Amino acid sequence: MARKVHKEYDTPAERVQALRGVTFSVREGEFVAVRGESGSGKTTLINLLAGIETPSSGSVTFRGVDLSSLDETERTAFRLASFGLVFQDDNLIAELDAVDNICLPLVAGGVSAADAIKRAHAALSEVGIRELATRLPSEMSGGQRQRVGIARAVAKQTRVLLADEPTGALDSETSRRIFETIRLLCDHGATAVVATHDDTVTEFATRTVQMRDGLVVDGGR
Repeated sequence: MARKVHKEYDTPAERVQALRGVTFSVREGEFVAVRGESGSGKTTLINLLAGIETPSSGSVTFRGVDLSSLDETERTAFRLASFGLVFQDDNLIAELDAVDNICLPLVAGGVSAADAIKRAHAALSEVGIRELATRLPSEMSGGQRQRVGIARAVAKQTRVLLADEPTGALDSETSRRIFETIRLLCDHGATAVVATHDDTVTEFATRTVQMRDGLVVDGGR
């Protein structure tokens, strides 16, 4: 939950107010779409919820933990343990197939190789692309690579997905399949917050939050 969150950035020309007193909460099992024009504060909100950034004032809490009370190392560890992150750039390693791309961060986080492989195959099945297990990123479409990115997040078994423009570079039909996949995950117990310009998301999200000029103007609860 974000409560009365402000976020400011200093630039050579001025101080920019990215968020101006945002209060925002999410219930488990929701698929929340965060909408708004460029510069409305969507990405900043996702980064604060993930603990990538800290607020200038206000608080961001997750399951009773105030992220602002953690130092950078603690926030990184908390983020890795608590959230699956999905971005427009899938960040897949070109030399690794889908399974290995999913396994690598798991093993780096202390999961055994055998368990990581099981999780990777299960996650690929969960997002509907089990047949891509041995394909390299160069052998996949943009939508398939993005779904591998979602599977990588799912394999962490955090059950909380935070996504920033996950369909920004995809065609409308592929975008629909991505949002459908996220909705299916939420129907089976995951929670998702997705910042997006894509109108297709409204067909699948359980709630839409509208942002404008650093404020939540509708749907924040």
